[in-house]
Amino acid sequence: MRKLLHCIVVTLIVSTTSLVGVAYAGTITAAPADSSRVVKSSSAKEVSQRSFLSSLRGALPFRQSGNDNEKLLSNVKVFPNPIVDQISLSYRLSKTSAISIKVMDALGNEVMTLFQQEQDAGPQSHVFDIANKLTNGFYFIRVTAGTETVIKRISVL
Repeated sequence: MRKLLHCIVVTLIVSTTSLVGVAYAGTITAAPADSSRVVKSSSAKEVSQRSFLSSLRGALPFRQSGNDNEKLLSNVKVFPNPIVDQISLSYRLSKTSAISIKVMDALGNEVMTLFQQEQDAGPQSHVFDIANKLTNGFYFIRVTAGTETVIKRISVL
């Protein structure tokens, strides 16, 4: 509850300060709980060159560093959709990782494992033959790399 209230207070401060404008940015406190952190500018030119959000650096609890933002698994594409005989899947890995590609039914039950092994970083693509292995209906393809999972819905005709 305290974290939720803290996030609300920080959001209100950001909203209020952005409404007031950059002219008053000379003495903005970074966060309500940390009153010792005050941003002061020495000139009006310096204030106009610095963005407002850069003065709150580190104050927001959900901020992440640049290296943590990079996803391990990205650009996951399943085609064609709807699927008849084979399924093509492509994705990109940012580093070497163990990959698992599974087909799940609408209830989340595992129907089959299409692929499971370690792969190098970079773009990856696979083609799987599913002729006569799945009945008509909706399924989900679950691609897991490390702790990241991407789920795509498919339709089998």
